[in-house]
Amino acid sequence: MTDTSSNKAMLLRRVNDMELIPYAASNTAPPGTCLIRIKSVGICGSDVHYFKHGKIGDFILRAPMVIGHEASGVVEAIGSGVTNVAVGDTVAMEPNVTCGLCEQCKAGKYNLCPSVQFFATPPIHGALQNFVLHPGKLCFKLPPGMDTEQGAMCEPLSCAVYACGKEKANVKPGQAVAVHGAGPIGSMVSMVAAGLGARTVILCDISKERLKMASSRLSKAGTHFQFVNTSALSPEKTAEEIRKLAGGRDVDSTIDACGAESAITAAILSTKPGGTVCLIGMGAPKVNIPLLSASIREVDLVGVFRYRNTYPTCIELISSGKVDVKSLITHRYTFENGSILEAFEACEKGVGKDGKPSGKCMINITDSFKSKL
Repeated sequence: MTDTSSNKAMLLRRVNDMELIPYAASNTAPPGTCLIRIKSVGICGSDVHYFKHGKIGDFILRAPMVIGHEASGVVEAIGSGVTNVAVGDTVAMEPNVTCGLCEQCKAGKYNLCPSVQFFATPPIHGALQNFVLHPGKLCFKLPPGMDTEQGAMCEPLSCAVYACGKEKANVKPGQAVAVHGAGPIGSMVSMVAAGLGARTVILCDISKERLKMASSRLSKAGTHFQFVNTSALSPEKTAEEIRKLAGGRDVDSTIDACGAESAITAAILSTKPGGTVCLIGMGAPKVNIPLLSASIREVDLVGVFRYRNTYPTCIELISSGKVDVKSLITHRYTFENGSILEAFEACEKGVGKDGKPSGKCMINITDSFKSKL
């Protein structure tokens, strides 16, 4: 039995009201579950959005909620029936808990389950706490050499892996791929596309600083990366620049990781007939785009909602060195109230107190909890 009596959690009570407080936690693992001692939690833009606005679309904070969904830790206890991990294993935790019984789950599209329970999506509590119970089937053992920061990064990396995969952009060796948005997700999409063998990856953004950061992250990946500052370009000019960098032709697929209307327009215009534009970015609910151009050239527009069946691929890409998620972590914080609030501020403002641009902010938890047999 594990002593969880000193468990603390970062509780979001309402907009701009969040505090690290004592919080009750289970000290045993029921059948099919694992008790995880959390070690690393990444801060996502959605976490910040709930903190500052209290909602994302139809997901509205109506009661206090523990924040955090990008998590990794060590297995402290396992319930009966769990065979894929053992006590002491370091694991990444997929936050999608689904019913397994609905039409979408039975079709293998479990990320679309209407009853999904996802860490830190109201009203489900998240993982920025010392201990969390989680289904064993959603805990993925990390190989030697992978740490909990990399494990936590499997969650945002999953969005990139899913977007680049066969069901979506279907990136293949030798292809030219364009990516819009040079933030953490766009950078990871670029890394994954490279890891899947793309010959050229063209990364676009309106921010010179983000492009500079992305260039330094991607410089060691080995693929032919190109960068386009679109701040002064129309969508049509952006498309022309993309074609030029792709060798004078349209790219095979485009992944939008920013959600801007201008980016989606440029994506449609610069993707080849029969190609795919994959939409990850969450922008305005309604946008004006050249739909006829997509229709008559059979450019498929495909959406993405989170991900499915991605964690094994994420772990392989990271452990093999094909994707360097560590390069995306710009700031690290401790599991203390002031430090966590500082992390959220850095994510919101896009710059840390050190004056450096913020990419991924990581909170690392150290503790002195002891197991009791």
